[in-house]
Amino acid sequence: MKATDSDATTRISLQALIRLQADARALKLPSARPARARQAGLQHSSQRGRGMAFAEVRLYQPGDDIRSIDWRVTARRQAPHTKLYEEERERPVLLLCDLGPTLFFASAGAFKQVRCAQLSAILAWLSLSAGDQVGGIVFNGDTLTVQRPARRKKSVLRLLDTVASQQRTSIDSPASKTTLDTALGEARRVAHTGSRIFVISDFLNISEKTTSLLGALARHNSVSALRVVDPLEQTLPQSGRFAIAGEGGPVWFDASNSSFQQAWRKKITHHEAALEECFRLSGVSATDVSTQEAPAVSLKAILGPGGRIG
Repeated sequence: MKATDSDATTRISLQALIRLQADARALKLPSARPARARQAGLQHSSQRGRGMAFAEVRLYQPGDDIRSIDWRVTARRQAPHTKLYEEERERPVLLLCDLGPTLFFASAGAFKQVRCAQLSAILAWLSLSAGDQVGGIVFNGDTLTVQRPARRKKSVLRLLDTVASQQRTSIDSPASKTTLDTALGEARRVAHTGSRIFVISDFLNISEKTTSLLGALARHNSVSALRVVDPLEQTLPQSGRFAIAGEGGPVWFDASNSSFQQAWRKKITHHEAALEECFRLSGVSATDVSTQEAPAVSLKAILGPGGRIG
């Protein structure tokens, strides 16, 4: 059944992904909230014609150009502060969109594959509007499609069409041929040095190779992980019998069974520790995105003022 805009909980259409351009525009509106320290460098300079982007404000040092003094910050902090700028460049943005079997699931909100598709679409529109090249790697367990970065709207539309068409309709399939590791290996081949890369996945199927693959990618590029999580994966209900779809049919569990609860928590704790170590060793920043939350809301927390991708 074709997903509708009002009920895109299991699948989302190409038309709905295109309409997320409006969410991207909304993220680019000036923000009333103060920028966090980690967001320094993500705001455009108000000065035109310099080919420079605002980087940060710091204490004035001898030799700094007095024309760059930030008088508002100076007055507020009672000490001279100056603005620093960095050269603006067009850069490639690569989106790795995981639509594998584990993402055909949600207990609340929308399926994880829908959230991955929405996050990819909003980031693609933001990147295009910033003048960056946009490309992606879309993989769903059966198929992997590579689109090299380009600075054209037609390229974004083609990428979103791939995302829409490769969403799953079930989890029934043979052993996955295209995994997260496969996509990371392909990204290393495709990405140019200095690329901005977003890996959008639930990261449930990391392996012993994932850390080294992420690390190799992060050595010459800026890599962020957007992990889509569902509330049920973090905390089980305390009582009741529930069924989860599996490749061999529904799998029933009794949430009031203490042994089952203990085994579940042990598995979750082990995976969380392994994933945290993976991100730490590879030098990749990670952000959790809940299936319950609208993607634009999640992205607003990690983007800079004006929706700038750092």
